Amino acid sequence: MANILITGATGTIGTELTKHLSDQHQLTLVDIDFTDFPQELTEGAKVIETDLILPENWEGILDGVEYVIQLAGEPDAEAVFYGDLLEMNYKLPHNLYEAATRAPTLKRIIFASSVHAVDAYPDYVQVKATDPVRPADLYGVSKVYLEGLASYHAAIHEIESIGIRIADYKASDEELDENADEHGLAMYFSSRDMNHLVDCCLKAELKTPYLIVNGISKNTFPRLSYEEAQVELGYQPQDNAFEKRHYGPKA
Repeated sequence: MANILITGATGTIGTELTKHLSDQHQLTLVDIDFTDFPQELTEGAKVIETDLILPENWEGILDGVEYVIQLAGEPDAEAVFYGDLLEMNYKLPHNLYEAATRAPTLKRIIFASSVHAVDAYPDYVQVKATDPVRPADLYGVSKVYLEGLASYHAAIHEIESIGIRIADYKASDEELDENADEHGLAMYFSSRDMNHLVDCCLKAELKTPYLIVNGISKNTFPRLSYEEAQVELGYQPQDNAFEKRHYGPKA
């Protein structure tokens, strides 16, 4: 059992990960407001309501924490720089890594990057985690910044980090669009596969202190390659959007 802190815990992914991890680990859940968060998920967990944009609110927050799952951020792909994007996707991660330099028990940070960091590649290109970044919007640029920030702290301060470039995350199959085209289905990333990938990130022994992997399911035509996650982390995705929607060539 590990002591894990989840930022952005009340978001969609944070909620699903809390459900998944709560029986296996000691969780600290952090967000600015837990009003609408399922009360049963807070049982046995430490809950901290605070604004992580403010540097002073990080004082002592990582005490005793072994792993951080960094999910807090502005998720809107159309967000403008001078607004929540600057506050949530630049200042907040900076505060996290500054606090991490003073956290003796911290072993690793697992952070949410995004397919938007490479989404300017043509649809017909399957993007590897090792391909050069190619963001399609300023939100994607902010994720490239986060990846660079993690790489810097890995090299200079020896803080281990794994970034997951999350594709089109679906908390349940009910969210799958019946009319999705090939590109839409190729982007699918199930909650089950995300939970498994995070488990892999928590358990893996890294060859280097910094790693980027793609978070995507076992789709017939995956937009992102998950080869690096398989090789480096032992990731074995199970779900395939094409099979779930019976989309593809017929016999």
